[in-house]
Amino acid sequence: MIKAIVTGHSRGLGAAVAASLLARGIPVLGMSRHGNPALAAAHPGQLSEAALDLADSAALTRWLDGGTLTAFADAADPLLLVNNAGLLAPVGALAAQPPAAIAQAVSCNVAAALMLAAAAAQAVAGRAELRVLHISSGAGRNAIPGWSVYGAGKAALDHHARVVAADAASGIRICSLAPGVIDTDMQAQIRATPVENFPLRQKFETLKESGGLSTPEACAAGIVAHLLGDGFGSTPVADLRELG
Repeated sequence: MIKAIVTGHSRGLGAAVAASLLARGIPVLGMSRHGNPALAAAHPGQLSEAALDLADSAALTRWLDGGTLTAFADAADPLLLVNNAGLLAPVGALAAQPPAAIAQAVSCNVAAALMLAAAAAQAVAGRAELRVLHISSGAGRNAIPGWSVYGAGKAALDHHARVVAADAASGIRICSLAPGVIDTDMQAQIRATPVENFPLRQKFETLKESGGLSTPEACAAGIVAHLLGDGFGSTPVADLRELG
């Protein structure tokens, strides 16, 4: 039975990915600070939820030690892991970045994703396939002023996927996938950022005004199709807009 773990499932792209998987009859374990009551009501018995702040590495370690992920992964084949949760802040030049906010962002955007990937691999080792999908960004592949922390985190996910793929461990497929620009709460946060901290703000305002943003639902459909496809993992770093 296919099963899936989705981080940041309470809203935005994560909610849309979880909904797309559930609509296919795939049980989902959603992980976020807040639950998704609407999704749980729409799919009774199919959505499990873990209320967890993924920026708290110690709390995530305790949760992993509790065995919930291992129990969920039981009988899963393949097990899917979608590392979607992420923080945009801190935004701004280096001197404007609070060190505590940097630690929080790196814990959520990088450490949690790598910890969950390793835990999932251990949970299915030797008996089932694991497919890991990191939600990446063009910010990890291009230098965007003000986004050094966010971009570094996405670049870390890209390189993690490259190295895991190079390890060529049996039964593990991985891809760090940039989904494009999506109309989510993060985009609203971007447009609300002072221009002195984010010089490219006008570009994102124009995308919103011109209808240049993808919907979470349309993007999620493409992500899930790729995740379930025969070619998943053949390219460890990819862009959804370039997939055939």
